[in-house]
Amino acid sequence: MTITLRPGSTVMFTGDSITDCQRLESEDGLGFGYPLRVAGEWGLRHPDRPVTWLNTGIGGHKVMDLAARWQTDVLDARPDVVSILVGVNDMGWHTLDPKGYVIPVEEFEAGYDRLLAPLAEAGTRLILIEPFLLPIHDVIEAGAGYALIDDEKRKEWRTDLDPKIQAVRRLARKYGAHLLDADHMFAELAGTTGPEYWAADGLHPTPAGHAALAAAWLSLVA
Repeated sequence: MTITLRPGSTVMFTGDSITDCQRLESEDGLGFGYPLRVAGEWGLRHPDRPVTWLNTGIGGHKVMDLAARWQTDVLDARPDVVSILVGVNDMGWHTLDPKGYVIPVEEFEAGYDRLLAPLAEAGTRLILIEPFLLPIHDVIEAGAGYALIDDEKRKEWRTDLDPKIQAVRRLARKYGAHLLDADHMFAELAGTTGPEYWAADGLHPTPAGHAALAAAWLSLVA
């Protein structure tokens, strides 16, 4: 069953850089990514059903970072719908920094659960977007230096990320949230075009990648 967005509804997008997309530098506060595309497409299709769109994504944030600002950035806004995309910064790639802390899946899931519980209690409708990783060979900034991302490193990342994707799926079932299976979606899309078309670094979507996220998101609402 899709989520019904009634006139006057407030929708909150939150998460990390994939949601942030320089929102503080944009006039509407939505940034340049999928939240803007969702809002624009909804406005085009439904001029009779105005919605307030909010974005509180912050680049680099993990579940623990969301928890620290959850009350002021999310709960206090009393949104009708909350859409969350978080997890890629909880993944093992941060251990490329020697001071990095490996976040166990149990800790990730428990922290994420604590974010969702008060929303569910308030009757907020939830959309959980899986974290995702496309198989790109690239050089990324890591701590004070740079690291070459090869097949072995990607395999390590997937070993860490896959259980966290499963945790998001479990939480979606637990809270009756709508799940946007972004990792599966991008894997299928990459099979026809190559992964760089959707996320040049494997993590941050291209314009086409953001459009794909927005289209999948809109399919969950009515």
